[in-house]
Amino acid sequence: MLEKWVNGLETFIFRHRGWVICAFVLLSIFLGFQASQLKMDAAFTKNIPLQHEYMKTYLKHQKQFGGANSIMVAVEDSSGNIFNPHFFEVFKQVHDQLFFIPGVDRAQVKSLFSPSTRFTEVVEDGFAGGPVIPADFSSNEESLKRVQANIEKAGIVGRLVSENYSAAIVSAQLMEFDPQTGKALDTIALANELEQQLRVKYETDEIKIHIIGFSKMAGDVADGAKGVLLFFLVAIAITAVMVYLFSRSLLLTVLPLVCSLIAVEWQLGLLTVVGFGIDPMSILVPFLVFAIGVSHGVQMINAIKQRVVKGVTTKIAATLAFRSLLIPGGVALLSDTVGFLTLLSIDIGIIRELAISASLGVAVIILTNLILLPVLLSFTDLSTAQNKAVDNVETNPIWSKLACFATPRYAKYVLVITSVIYGLALYQSQQLKIGDLHSGAPALHYDSRYNLDTAYITNNFSITTDVLTILVEGKPEACTYYELIKKIDEFEWLISNTQGVQSTVSLASVAKKVNAGFNEGNAKWQMLPRTTASLVQAIGRVPTTSGLLNRDCSVMPIYVFLTDHKAETIETVIDKVKVLAQQFDGSDLQFKLASGPAGVMAATNEAVADAQLPMMLYVYGAVFILCLISFKSLKATIVVLIPLYVVSTLAQALMTYLDIGLVVSTLPVIALGVGIGVDYGIYILSTMSGKLTAGLSVHQAYLEALQERGSAVIFTGLTLAIGVSTWFFSALKFQMDMGILLTFMFLVNMLGAIIIIPALSAVFWTKR
Repeated sequence: MLEKWVNGLETFIFRHRGWVICAFVLLSIFLGFQASQLKMDAAFTKNIPLQHEYMKTYLKHQKQFGGANSIMVAVEDSSGNIFNPHFFEVFKQVHDQLFFIPGVDRAQVKSLFSPSTRFTEVVEDGFAGGPVIPADFSSNEESLKRVQANIEKAGIVGRLVSENYSAAIVSAQLMEFDPQTGKALDTIALANELEQQLRVKYETDEIKIHIIGFSKMAGDVADGAKGVLLFFLVAIAITAVMVYLFSRSLLLTVLPLVCSLIAVEWQLGLLTVVGFGIDPMSILVPFLVFAIGVSHGVQMINAIKQRVVKGVTTKIAATLAFRSLLIPGGVALLSDTVGFLTLLSIDIGIIRELAISASLGVAVIILTNLILLPVLLSFTDLSTAQNKAVDNVETNPIWSKLACFATPRYAKYVLVITSVIYGLALYQSQQLKIGDLHSGAPALHYDSRYNLDTAYITNNFSITTDVLTILVEGKPEACTYYELIKKIDEFEWLISNTQGVQSTVSLASVAKKVNAGFNEGNAKWQMLPRTTASLVQAIGRVPTTSGLLNRDCSVMPIYVFLTDHKAETIETVIDKVKVLAQQFDGSDLQFKLASGPAGVMAATNEAVADAQLPMMLYVYGAVFILCLISFKSLKATIVVLIPLYVVSTLAQALMTYLDIGLVVSTLPVIALGVGIGVDYGIYILSTMSGKLTAGLSVHQAYLEALQERGSAVIFTGLTLAIGVSTWFFSALKFQMDMGILLTFMFLVNMLGAIIIIPALSAVFWTKR
């Protein structure tokens, strides 16, 4: 039935070759125009699992207490002392400039110049206080001394002013929508605005500007992603040279490359059609589409070339190659497509977009490289080009040596060695960590400007962007009940003594300081008042603008500042919070995770951990079903899957060895590697299957499969690996990590196809 359908399709396509090419030209023009409209898109919400329990709490209280999408600008005085007129003049300009940048929530801009930044002190007749920077501030020596005293009274050293008085911070929350356009905030444009309006405008030899926050990081990643175009061009050049060495024909070099580039164009155009942009994290997908397209194109030209050698015309060779490769090639590409679609099960927008982007790209390869390429080749004359071949593949002595792996004698050694390597890799892979393993932004190198800015702020301030916010929900006026506010105080004390916590702040800790102020500042009175009247008096001094309570005092956040956002740090603190929450939760008070950047990271890490096993099951399940349909043999399906599973385990072991954590950017790599790696096995085993059905021995079937497909499989593995290996020089660390992992998987999957598959076949088909 399937063969009849393939023959009918072949007859229809090659009888209407002109119309087929016209259709491809028209579609290419339309989708090329759509691709030109594609824009970079790096929304904050795409990077978080919105349906996670933590994120539901985060979104519930986002308007009241701000979110995790914040910006922090540290203005540093190179002299090491901020108390000079020039610094305060520039610092005021930076504050005002940030205040008026579109997309910044002006109500939540915080610095020394904010009216809400106030100090309180104990005087003879009670309390006195006011703005840290008074309205009559004039930058003279007397005013600067007064501001310094106010800063110390306000207790903001380490938070808004560095501990050594060398810098001060302006922080702000960002809005989800641009108030000028009403559209979703353009994160990358905002990052460029911050760079131009703050760093470029105000940084001098005397003043240094340090900017951190998700939007700035996304902008730096986008800038680094522009270099991907250079790597793409390098990959095309390398691939062109490799294809030419393989085919020894300029024509056979150009056509597969053109068809693969058409697939990339179609993929980018289809993204615009379905309403997507391209995220910096998924900008590598077009290269993968190009690489996969070339690999299948090489299989096609190899099949046509071999038939031309046997004396048939190029047109007949093209039709025969179309018939022989449509099923294995189609199954391989469908396996890739379905494998990528399994990533949709992960509740993170950026991974879902990557899944759709990769699936669209691989799906169109079925049209461009399995249909368009043989149709184009059918119009050519390859007789002269074929004479330039280095040698006849059938006489290549390498295949005879490789064919020994399909004999029982050598197969047992291969399988024993494979089992030992797998056992070691499995043990090593158990050490794989979920989350970031390094400080700073993991997408960027440690010496990038963003990570240097992060290191400066972390080293000079007691707070960082690695903030975990625990939302304490209670009944209205909960903060006026001693037994409830005491719970918050005890909870905060216990969490502050957890490894990985730098400092904490909550309504309870601030209220204790205020109470001491009511008692002449005596440290002995730095405690929570037990009477409601005294408690109300202390808490009444804490405004809602502080972010420590809402209007009816039913929600009181605890801010936990972490030493870093490494996976181990976040996991330790989150586990401790969960244990304490079970201990302190009651009908009147609940401690809920989580908000803040570290809360988002914790939710993301848990989402990645939860998705890891289902994703692999879905990927292998999809490949299993498609191979079973294609081969109609459980043995053949298992033979294809075992090398893929071994290589996946090896890749995870390599990640632990290279200190690469399993994060949003690396999670899809294993699925991508499996999806692309299955192509090798399908092409080899589909040829072997036909030979075995004809009655040949496993050894002879494998030898003939190598003669037909071996050179193309080895060439494809080498070409893909060399192409992605250039990513090692990328300005983006996540691209470098992906390049290392994909290079490894492309090479080892290819070796698995030509070494492990024949060995397994010798065992599974012992009678042959």
